[in-house]
Amino acid sequence: MQHPFEPLVIRGKSLIPIVQGGMGVGVSASGLSSAVARENGIGTIASVDLRHLHEDLLAESKTNPSEEKYTRLNKIALDREIQKAKAASGGKGMIAVNVMKAVKDHAAYVRQACESGANAVVMGAGLPLDLPEMTEGYHKDVALFPILSESRGINIVLKRWMKKGILPDAIVIEHPAHAAGHLGAATVAGVNDAKFDFKRVIEETFEVFKNLGLENEKIPLVLAGGMANFEKITTALKTWGANAVQIGTAFAVTHEGDAHLNFKKTLAGAETEKVVEFMSVAGLPARGVRTRFLDSYIKREDKLQAAAKADPRRCTQGLNCLTTCGLRDGLDKAGQFCIDIQLAAAWRGEVDKGLFFRGKDPLPFGNAIRSVRETIHYLLHGTQPLPNV
Repeated sequence: MQHPFEPLVIRGKSLIPIVQGGMGVGVSASGLSSAVARENGIGTIASVDLRHLHEDLLAESKTNPSEEKYTRLNKIALDREIQKAKAASGGKGMIAVNVMKAVKDHAAYVRQACESGANAVVMGAGLPLDLPEMTEGYHKDVALFPILSESRGINIVLKRWMKKGILPDAIVIEHPAHAAGHLGAATVAGVNDAKFDFKRVIEETFEVFKNLGLENEKIPLVLAGGMANFEKITTALKTWGANAVQIGTAFAVTHEGDAHLNFKKTLAGAETEKVVEFMSVAGLPARGVRTRFLDSYIKREDKLQAAAKADPRRCTQGLNCLTTCGLRDGLDKAGQFCIDIQLAAAWRGEVDKGLFFRGKDPLPFGNAIRSVRETIHYLLHGTQPLPNV
């Protein structure tokens, strides 16, 4: 059945206007990304700490752990996941890799993604000003998608990239009031600032294009955050002038999602009132499900932040996984827990221990677990699948 939207065109390749967002630790790896790509969409592997998905690498990381070893093992894991995803996608769609700028070794993961044959690199969690330098030598083969939340950041990135003779192949515009995970605002209260409204950002971005002489470049705009809804997608693509949408949580809970079934049930079963904003360890607001861990942490947050102090020994992993970490660096306005441990526990389905990032908005099928194909069919056509028998 033909969907009613124009295709998303990236480097001459015609795709459905659906991008699957990168979700770590391990939530979007080769299984989920390849399933989306097989539907001719963009499937995304999250590069964060993929060693957890490979028993041999996880076992090796526990012996004489070091930053260098973790980086090496995660690069091996990323290569494995890219190769598996490309083989499973059968040449359809695209396989992208999401790399967070906030991760200390982000440049190493960008280079690995390029060397392993990823079709695109997506970067957020900080201004990706130097992404062109990180991908030097691969510009003919790898598309670049910066993630930004408002027009000022888009203007800054475009000006910097243009000096290098590089333009984004698409720009992901993520709304902090709706997205999951780390959010592009300075404070929790700031996620609802009007400057992030999609319609306003699109209009201002078109003006930025005009001012920079880029109005004829046709750089696709991809809206992320709360877009897992056919009516919203229709408005975004047919009224506002966006070219695609990026969706995370709705894909995380599909059968093909790479996390444990308990993880999917926790996300799918979380009503809106169970979703809460808090300050993550990276110094950015975040959004997750009110589980036993998160409720307990929020109750103790003021006390823990008051006791914050810069001490590398407070890092329970003994590793500098983030460029900035509230726990390790003693940042009293940031989170005071090890995000890697909590996200890995969530991926394993440990409901009482894990940190479960989730978007704010309702999911297409409520608490039901559906397939990637059913999810994409709904997103593009607005029709619900038959109920499970």
